[in-house]
Amino acid sequence: MPTPVPGGVTAARGFLAAAVRCGLRKAGDERPDLALVYSDAPAAAAGVFTTNRVQAAPVRVSREHLAGGHARAVVANSGGANACTGEQGLADARRMAAVAAEALGLEAGEVLVASTGVIGLPLPMEKLETGIRQAAARLSREGGAEAALAITTTDTVIKEAAVRFTLGEHVVTVGGMAKGSGMIKPNMATMLCFLTTDAAVAPAALRQALVTAVDRSFNMITVDNDTSTNDTVCILANGRAGNPAIEAGAPEFHLFQRVLDEVCVTLAKAVARDGEGATRLLEVAVRGAATVEDARRAALAVAGSNLVKSAVFGADANWGRIMAALGYSGAAFDPDRVDVYLGPVKLVARGRGAGFDEGLARDLLRKEEVRLEVHLDHGPSQATAWGCDLTYDYVRINGSYRS
Repeated sequence: MPTPVPGGVTAARGFLAAAVRCGLRKAGDERPDLALVYSDAPAAAAGVFTTNRVQAAPVRVSREHLAGGHARAVVANSGGANACTGEQGLADARRMAAVAAEALGLEAGEVLVASTGVIGLPLPMEKLETGIRQAAARLSREGGAEAALAITTTDTVIKEAAVRFTLGEHVVTVGGMAKGSGMIKPNMATMLCFLTTDAAVAPAALRQALVTAVDRSFNMITVDNDTSTNDTVCILANGRAGNPAIEAGAPEFHLFQRVLDEVCVTLAKAVARDGEGATRLLEVAVRGAATVEDARRAALAVAGSNLVKSAVFGADANWGRIMAALGYSGAAFDPDRVDVYLGPVKLVARGRGAGFDEGLARDLLRKEEVRLEVHLDHGPSQATAWGCDLTYDYVRINGSYRS
């Protein structure tokens, strides 16, 4: 059975990480602001990225570097997104990869690049280059948590996960770290997530597994319906576990997929739980949809509705808002066959109010985790989305993000 283990992005064998503070954050913010993750062996690699037409320079550079299906390091900074920065931004992203490669004895194409922070500001490259070299000198198995802290922006907690399992005769670990709190309504990715595994996986199989895992996890979260310019999820697989390389469709692939899904869902839920200003994690499970895509549309519409999110914050079981969100989701269903549950409490029966206990519903909405279950009674498919409540603090945080 897969078992959660500590260590995050460095839990898998052969992975090291480090973080340094090189002066990229606002004055008074003492968190590290540059992270470096490194595999001590060649690794297959894959990534998925934002579908926003406005794409940050590091997204474009990392896409190029992943074309061959291999990479060995990731360098990531907070304090500046390096988006909407023109040709200089591209040159700076490539320079970050080149400096990291030089410090690690790699080719520049073996280094992936990521940035997060305010859009439109040029990167202070002298500080970054110094920081990259310092981080390369500090790499260790213990550096994962500091690296996870270095990539945070408005996050209130670091986000790490790792799972260990047996694959045939080999013990395999999948781990990772993520950041994200606002500008979360991804399509093919979420803010930043870096995954590592000591399994040997063929590059094509690794990409297939990552795309599937992202669809089931990061593509099913929403905080504010905004898709970032910098969304990146990438994975490195270095084969240190010693297993024969996993190919798509093999029995081992399905087990690897299940574990990768688990790690990604854990990290995705952590992002949703830590939504800017959030006090509650909202889970929306849709059952009985005609297709998986309909289930996904319906779940995301409810989880992303500002009216539903506000009702959760106010502990108001306003089920009409749920029905309205389902109605505009684009999913096919008959409103007169819909049931909606808040935990064990039935809010809606066949499209109408179910006459529930308002006090009990209010208590359930005040819990740290709120679960809504929607039964469309229209087919065999299902999907789950995650979001958070919408609070006064969301506006406060985003009203002063640059100041």
